[in-house]
Amino acid sequence: MIGQSISKNSLVLALFALATAGVLATTYTATEARIAEAEKRAAESALLEIVPRERHDNDMLADSLPLPANLALALGVPPGTLANVAYRKGMPVAVILPSVAPDGYSGAIKLIVGINTDGSVAGVRALSHKETPGLGDKVDLRKSDWVLGFNDKSLGNPSVDDWAVKKDGGEFDQFTGATITPRAVVKQVKQTLQLFQKHKAELLPTTPPSAEDK
Repeated sequence: MIGQSISKNSLVLALFALATAGVLATTYTATEARIAEAEKRAAESALLEIVPRERHDNDMLADSLPLPANLALALGVPPGTLANVAYRKGMPVAVILPSVAPDGYSGAIKLIVGINTDGSVAGVRALSHKETPGLGDKVDLRKSDWVLGFNDKSLGNPSVDDWAVKKDGGEFDQFTGATITPRAVVKQVKQTLQLFQKHKAELLPTTPPSAEDK
């Protein structure tokens, strides 16, 4: 009798475990899909802040290209990190490059830098950072419009030598009480523009990447 009871209880526990596992798997799958969709919308929203819909007619998330090791290293990101390209009527309009300023006051500052085909800045956004609230966190557009000062700038406007904060003799404002953070971002945006200038053909393919998969 005891043996039968143990076997019966073991069977019940096994069935319960299977049912629980099934529920968890179903919940995980549904949750994973929702998280992925939310992340996709957030990524698309960030890209659209830099290259709005009226400037392109493609899906920038679909038209992405993995950065080769040499370019990724120069931008401070892992090899294979994606760059996103905007197209209009089949012609490239801009590329949005991931770029990391390694020397922020409190650590690395992860950026995306949009660059138009003429080499001018379409926009810059700080995706993540650990800068001091009220000081260095002004790189975040939610805290300050400082980052909008990069719009339409290029290596010729201002001159390459003037790509620095005003404290260092350059054209860009620093923050009151905080110079290290804006200095790091200005330096990294400048380096990203220089990389684009050197590798423009690689970063702006004339055929949308999504078209090559068809």
